[in-house]
Amino acid sequence: MDETSDNAAIGQSQGSGGRPGPARPLPAAQAPFDAIGLSRRLLRSIRSGALATLDADGTPFASLATIATDVDGTPLMLLSQLSGHTRNLIADPRCSLLFSAGGKGDPLAHPRLTVVGRAARTTEPRARERFLARHPKAKLYADFPDFGFFALSPEAGHLNGGFAKAATLARDELLLDLSQADGLVTGERGAIEHMNADHADALALYAAAAGGGQGEGWRLTGLDPEGMDLMAGDRTARVIYPDLVRDMGALRKVLVVMAAQARQAAETPRP
Repeated sequence: MDETSDNAAIGQSQGSGGRPGPARPLPAAQAPFDAIGLSRRLLRSIRSGALATLDADGTPFASLATIATDVDGTPLMLLSQLSGHTRNLIADPRCSLLFSAGGKGDPLAHPRLTVVGRAARTTEPRARERFLARHPKAKLYADFPDFGFFALSPEAGHLNGGFAKAATLARDELLLDLSQADGLVTGERGAIEHMNADHADALALYAAAAGGGQGEGWRLTGLDPEGMDLMAGDRTARVIYPDLVRDMGALRKVLVVMAAQARQAAETPRP
């Protein structure tokens, strides 16, 4: 099964002579599944992916990169200027990132997202904080003189959610609208420190409810208006709020409600 056969039931275009053309993915808003929600979950939960850049002669060059996201979902990378992909981006910022969930069985049965755009170096302190929260071991080399943080500004996305589930996404479908969310963005760091220091039990409940699995060691790595990102070792969990939140007061209320619901669900005997 390849990408073409995987998308065959998505949408049929009209070829020459009235014959059916190759299948094409539907826009996310028209897809018969939650393409936007799945794409954003992949963006937030995948910590490494294939980075495709262009060599000087135009040859596609694929490599592996570790990934985090900014508050709005913008992909972030920490790259060395000694690497071929970094030199390529400096010469030509056009690139794409593949976020693949992976799993058991057929690799093509699992969802994956390709984000296309342009990457440029960023010195935004929040990019550093968010990346290192997601990749704490990178603190060992993040300050080496040849390393720098890069942000990929998305222009489009292509989602393949598995067999016969594909969609295309626009920039505003991949990224979150941060208007009127200044309070949440400003208070993110303090909220993360507080939750990790004082509410490890609640984080474990959130992770379990989101399908991250049982166990301790979960810590909060990022907050945004739509949800929060958790990590325990190599495991990640994306927790979605029941409603969008744009300030710290609303965040506190929704976290209390979610913790109570998750605790009740954990304590309810299964039939």
